Amino acid sequence: MVSYTVLSSGSKGNSAVLTAGRTRILIDAGLSCRELFRRMKLVDEDPSTLDAILITHEHSDHVNGLAVTARKLGIPVFFTEATHRAWVRQITPKRRITYAQWIEEQRLLKQRAEADTEAASAFNESALDGDPKTDEAYDAEEEAAEELTAASGPSPTPGPAKSPSRAEDPAWLPAVEYFTAGSPFNFGDATIRPFTIPHDAADPVGFVFESEGMRLAVATDLGYMPPNVKAELRSLDLLHIESNHDLDMLRDGPYPWAVKQRVLSRVGHLSNDSTAQFLAAEYDGNAAYVILAHLSECNNLPELARIAAERALECHASLITNRLLIAHQHEPLKPILF
Repeated sequence: MVSYTVLSSGSKGNSAVLTAGRTRILIDAGLSCRELFRRMKLVDEDPSTLDAILITHEHSDHVNGLAVTARKLGIPVFFTEATHRAWVRQITPKRRITYAQWIEEQRLLKQRAEADTEAASAFNESALDGDPKTDEAYDAEEEAAEELTAASGPSPTPGPAKSPSRAEDPAWLPAVEYFTAGSPFNFGDATIRPFTIPHDAADPVGFVFESEGMRLAVATDLGYMPPNVKAELRSLDLLHIESNHDLDMLRDGPYPWAVKQRVLSRVGHLSNDSTAQFLAAEYDGNAAYVILAHLSECNNLPELARIAAERALECHASLITNRLLIAHQHEPLKPILF
């Protein structure tokens, strides 16, 4: 069986569950762990059966619950290496110091380096001279260290290391696996085809999933539709695609101009019009389900996104029996079964 469930979609959090045979994958973890589990239970999905988490990019609305969820379930997380590095930098606490403190640290580091150099030089000269005191002193230090070890008692019994707390290491995960955009890989009963998307993140990707003869694609958070993305979004059974904003609502809305420019840029988000243009002119119309996703609550309305997409799809006769769905921010969609 293949199924697909959108748990949440929008600027406040994105996540979906793919079931491919006996394999279950969480795609992004943009909600808190508690909320992810609550939404899964609403649609009769069991969080404990998840096998892995797959991340599209490091923006907070896709990774908010990542660390807690992965730790709680003890499952691996799949990233591109650049996305993983960006995520680690993002959640690692920043240390702030004044310029005067930085100068003092540099002075101390320089003193320490000079002292180490002098000590090393003295040791080398003694060694070259064959000074027996050097060897004797070294042996005495070794004996003292052995005595201290013996006095401290036996070593702890070997066993699995306890995972660090979030305060100790916020970026610790049970396991990390890397993939590369453009290089398909297998996980359980699913073949995963990651592809590069144009977005302002370290190494953002979309995915095509293949299992039991079904093909499902996720393509959100992209500023435009480049040729490589268009090529991937063919011969699908399900298309999960972004329809982020209405152009007029965005231009007249409350966002600062700099944010509007970012959203409208080629590394921002697809508008209703851009998505409709793709659906009308370049989409092959094969998918049984088209899910419009990542709708902005501030700069879009579900009705506007639906109308634009329906008009675009009218030219595809094959879509007479197809379904157009809207993914929501605050409630999951019912599972889609194949």
